[in-house]
Amino acid sequence: METSRNSTNSSLFQWLGLIEDSGQPSSSTHPQVVTLLASVLEKMIRKNEKPFHSRHNKDEDISMFHGSRAPSMTIHRYTERLHRYARCSPACFVAAFAYILRYLERPVATSINRRLTSLNVHRLLITSLLVAAKFLERKCYNNAYYAKIGGVSTEEMNRLERTFLFDLDFRLNITREMFEKHCLMLQRETVPCDSRKFRTVLGEIACGCQAI
Repeated sequence: METSRNSTNSSLFQWLGLIEDSGQPSSSTHPQVVTLLASVLEKMIRKNEKPFHSRHNKDEDISMFHGSRAPSMTIHRYTERLHRYARCSPACFVAAFAYILRYLERPVATSINRRLTSLNVHRLLITSLLVAAKFLERKCYNNAYYAKIGGVSTEEMNRLERTFLFDLDFRLNITREMFEKHCLMLQRETVPCDSRKFRTVLGEIACGCQAI
């Protein structure tokens, strides 16, 4: 049973681009995990910015991750840019996804909500990826470099990282089971929209972001 599970996970990891295939030539295309992460984040944003939810903006947690307006670069292009220049392993994008959900699910001191929107997704993504790279990689670029590719100043990058770590209570460890769970959540992004399982997974993500 364990061997079968390992084989399944290995196939999933390889499909997501987490395991390099030495038999295949290197490609300039982005691994599947990068595309799927951007797609999931975009769906979360669209759900949270529907007219019904926009009426509750006064109850939203306006943090330092929020900008005064949404960046012109889409989250898909932004995610691809981070992959191209950060040069961290694809596994960091899975960890960044887990950190973002962990951030959104953490209760705040008041009754305000934490939601992923077009105003905060870019800063949350660059910050979570920076934290993931520092935690998982043996070598990674410094904050000044991440600030440059992320479109923020070095001072802001430092503040974002510090705030993010404290908001997570420095809980950066990701177990094997948790990593596999988030890989499956990304994989299900490819399931047709009329699939009940697909809607359930996205519903869990969205509800977790709104119920905080």
